[in-house]
Amino acid sequence: MSTPEVVLNGIVFGESPRWHDGRLWFSDWGANQVIVVDEHGPEVVATIPSFPMCIDFLPDGRLVIVDSAARRLLRREPDGSLVAYADLSPVSDKPWNDIVIDERGNAYVNNIGFDFPGGDFVPGVIARITPTGEVRQVADGLAFPNGMAITADGTTLIVAESYANKLTAYDIAADGELTDRRVWAATPGDHPDGICLDTDGQLWYADVGNQHCVRVREGGEVSETVTLDRGAFACTLSRDGDPRLYVVGQSWGDAEATGPTGQVVAFPAPAPGAGRP
Repeated sequence: MSTPEVVLNGIVFGESPRWHDGRLWFSDWGANQVIVVDEHGPEVVATIPSFPMCIDFLPDGRLVIVDSAARRLLRREPDGSLVAYADLSPVSDKPWNDIVIDERGNAYVNNIGFDFPGGDFVPGVIARITPTGEVRQVADGLAFPNGMAITADGTTLIVAESYANKLTAYDIAADGELTDRRVWAATPGDHPDGICLDTDGQLWYADVGNQHCVRVREGGEVSETVTLDRGAFACTLSRDGDPRLYVVGQSWGDAEATGPTGQVVAFPAPAPGAGRP
């Protein structure tokens, strides 16, 4: 693929990019902001004193934010106000991470299971939050769960296990439970972080240490790779006639880096986005 277009510079710590309603949304964890970008430039739509704060959207279009510091979900109302949506603390008091919401309004949120950085490794979990507010753990034993996505038919949830070098899939039952855990694709040598699906049924994952995003088929066959000059934390695809892969990245572990090193860049993509988020 070609050299990426730089969409936005000056990000402190970008994560959780989402394509919604024809625009790019993402979180700047380092600035405690949720930002939307369109042809008019960036706009801050929410400020949350939390790290991380991944995002997704309910079927009615309202934004849901993972307020990790407070172990809860927040919902952004049409007037821009933020209200409490769910209390995650009964499941775990450790850091909550990524979120994906299915077409029925069930939110799946994962928890890495230990304090990061600096804590001793403990396997993570996934919780499901129903539209009525029920919070229930539906998966466990995950080696640093990171990005999540749901297939276009709504039947499969895929989660990146960063510490296990693989993408793990579950069937989503009619009641929202997760069953039939299996390896969707091994990613030897890579630690998949944020992920997204496309209309060809393939999956893109970002890898921080290897500074690239990789497109894989179920089973693990690699079909595309794009490289960055800094760590690739997460990615999403536009859903228009000129699909692009948007990647949020920043320098990581660089003691000489000064000031914000975060960027959003875009590559031409073989297929538009599909499924959720």
